[in-house]
Amino acid sequence: MAVKLDHGGDDLAENHEINVTPFIDVMLVLLIIFMVAAPLATVDVPVDLPAAAARQHPRPDKPVILTVKEDLSLALGNDMIARDALPAALERASHGDKEQRIFLRADKKVDYGDLMEVMNALRNAGYLKVALIGLDALPKS
Repeated sequence: MAVKLDHGGDDLAENHEINVTPFIDVMLVLLIIFMVAAPLATVDVPVDLPAAAARQHPRPDKPVILTVKEDLSLALGNDMIARDALPAALERASHGDKEQRIFLRADKKVDYGDLMEVMNALRNAGYLKVALIGLDALPKS
């Protein structure tokens, strides 16, 4: 003896699947945005660097790069700065962390004495960890 109970004509079945097509579309758009934006995040101050033969150390996530150009002007990242504004600009770039390493690069036509003046300015500002960058040791951002 079989009994069939009718519970109302609910013909709508529950769908337990997730539609991932919009998620994939969003991820592809984000991928394209990051592929276009990544090359724009590099430092583009033109400087003629000497070559280095030392092995490369692991680079930090967001390096602070100070550039001494051929005409002895200074650039922090892509921004040109005056020598007297160097301590304040370094404070902003390093978020007040005096233990952060400062990457110093200079044109090969810059005299050793002029480069030492910049290094002394870094030391007077309280930044004692300075790394010199050669052509092969340039951290890629």
